[in-house]
Amino acid sequence: MKKKKGFLLLAAAAVIMTMLAGTSLYARGQLEQKAEAVKTEAHAQSRQEVEQRGPADTESVNAGEAQEVRSQSEENDGEHQEKMIIALDPGHQGPGIDMSGMEEDAPGSGVMKQKNNSGTTGRYTGLPEYQLNLDIALKVKERLSRLGYEVVMSRENNETAMSNQERARQANDSGAVLCVRIHANGSESPESTGALCLVVSEENPYAGSLYGESSELAQDILGKYCEATGFENRGIQISDSMTGMNWSQIPVVILEMGFMTNEQEDTRMADPSFQEKMADGITQGIEQYCLKRKVR
Repeated sequence: MKKKKGFLLLAAAAVIMTMLAGTSLYARGQLEQKAEAVKTEAHAQSRQEVEQRGPADTESVNAGEAQEVRSQSEENDGEHQEKMIIALDPGHQGPGIDMSGMEEDAPGSGVMKQKNNSGTTGRYTGLPEYQLNLDIALKVKERLSRLGYEVVMSRENNETAMSNQERARQANDSGAVLCVRIHANGSESPESTGALCLVVSEENPYAGSLYGESSELAQDILGKYCEATGFENRGIQISDSMTGMNWSQIPVVILEMGFMTNEQEDTRMADPSFQEKMADGITQGIEQYCLKRKVR
């Protein structure tokens, strides 16, 4: 009887333990299911937020990242780019500088010419050519600098003692890719008007190889200049007697901006507001030439 009673007690204990174990497993299962449900819900919510944000926001993020990379790349490229150099020569200089000495008009030519002079004078305004040339050149320099060019000037005042040969040598040695010599014209006839450019001939024994590029530079400058000012385009003329061009090793032109012996052109070229148009045209012509050559 005692053995039977002990057996029953053991059996009851086993049943109780089994029930407790089942309860524990059930509870753990419930907890795991709840955790999985929470995780699934969180994932679904995140996915819904992405879908609600839509492709536009995704593209915006991608575009922002791309822009950041592109900006960094452009910044790095800019660090390695060299500015293109433009040489400007405002013709002549003030009368207080003695440039009456002589120099060869071309390398080894044996032909001697006066080093420089003060140029002509406005017949109606009294404005000296050397001052007009400098005023325009400084305005062109400012514009070219804003466009990213480096500008070398033969002079920035009226007291610079540089001969025409020295000005050409300076431009050659500066690393400039072209030189524009800025002048104004004069004539015995007050009826003469318009702008023109001088270039060397193809047969010039000193700088003839520059004829093609110089002619194209002249064409670009004249076109834009006359468009900006309304002046007559007198075209390109050949000259092999100009010291500053014969000594040049880079494309070079002499721009005669207008006639200071014509009342209308003399008056207009002396007007500061009109000078802005003159400088705009010259700058645009230089820029057009450079962009075509892809030299920037």
